[in-house]
Amino acid sequence: MANSKHRKNAAKRARRNRKLLLALVCLFLVIVLLAAAYWYFYVYSKRQAPGPEGPSTDGPSTEGPSAEEPATGELSIHFLELGNRYTGDCIFIQTGNTELLIDGGSRETSADTIERYVDSYCSDGVLEYVIVTHADQDHIAAFAGNSYHESLFRRYVCETIIDFPNTKKTTQVYGRYCTERDAEVAEGAVHYTALECYNNENGAQRSYELAEGITLNFLYNYYYDHSASDENDYSVCFYIAQGEYNYLFTGDLEEKGEKYLVQYNELPQCKLFKAGHHGSKTSSTDALLSVIRPEYVCVCCIAGSNEYTDNGDNTFPTQAMIDRVARYTKNIYVTTLSTGDGYTSMNGNIVVRSDGAAFSVSGTNNSTILKDTDWFKANRIWPSYGV
Repeated sequence: MANSKHRKNAAKRARRNRKLLLALVCLFLVIVLLAAAYWYFYVYSKRQAPGPEGPSTDGPSTEGPSAEEPATGELSIHFLELGNRYTGDCIFIQTGNTELLIDGGSRETSADTIERYVDSYCSDGVLEYVIVTHADQDHIAAFAGNSYHESLFRRYVCETIIDFPNTKKTTQVYGRYCTERDAEVAEGAVHYTALECYNNENGAQRSYELAEGITLNFLYNYYYDHSASDENDYSVCFYIAQGEYNYLFTGDLEEKGEKYLVQYNELPQCKLFKAGHHGSKTSSTDALLSVIRPEYVCVCCIAGSNEYTDNGDNTFPTQAMIDRVARYTKNIYVTTLSTGDGYTSMNGNIVVRSDGAAFSVSGTNNSTILKDTDWFKANRIWPSYGV
């Protein structure tokens, strides 16, 4: 714990130093721009003035990318295994020097697993954005922490925290989550709800630029400001746009929530969709899929686990979800596989990489799509109408 606090304090000092360095760099750039402007208007323009035969057309073209092929930065999306036999969500996203962490399931012990993975990419101990979709344990436990496992809020400097505006939770895990989040805010983090983001209120923004050509865009969920019968429907919903590619995240949003999401938002066609509610039968519905028409679907779950049900068809990922997704894509990937009394990797940590043109999906265990796995062949059926 002492080492973690030391690292976090060091990261905070680094953040202050980075801000000072940024100010000095900005001043330097202003001086450079002024010098460049002088050189252009008083030296270069005179040299380039057309003579009797007109301006020269020699030399390489300086034309930028066409409107059809917008330039974007590189983006990687990591769907994490969480180090235990419980289903949960944690997604790490990196673009340039910007890191996002979405959710922190599935149990407090997962914080150790998440930290080891994130540290292999994030070298400065700073998460520019943390998004927590809803208050269920399998999405917040690693942020809540306990006396044996430090909260992720203590392990990292979290600059902007965006979470759910609505909940009915009164659990101890939720209480610890709020305590740890508020302590991070007291140390300098900024906290907004997704509704504040959608409404551009109190300094929050509906859209954040993460890198060149890459934006984080918050959607309106009807249950941000209305009561829901299911905690899952309070989930924060957003997509990341990278040029022509869009990546949609809806937490554990259920059927009613997805219906409203389509009704109240102009949803784009999506290159990738994180399957709703771990691939349950009550999410990833036709109402949503028919609009976003995903090319790739990633499922954060323990395939075949009886954690929530003993009905084999309803264990994650469900046959019903597969039947609906199959109309649009065969490219379904799943993080983890149940062994009955434990777990093993299916694809493992799923890593999506894109520069806006080249696109790849790979797993740390393998890159086999779901329908070609032994588990699928023994437990599910690919519909005849599937692509």
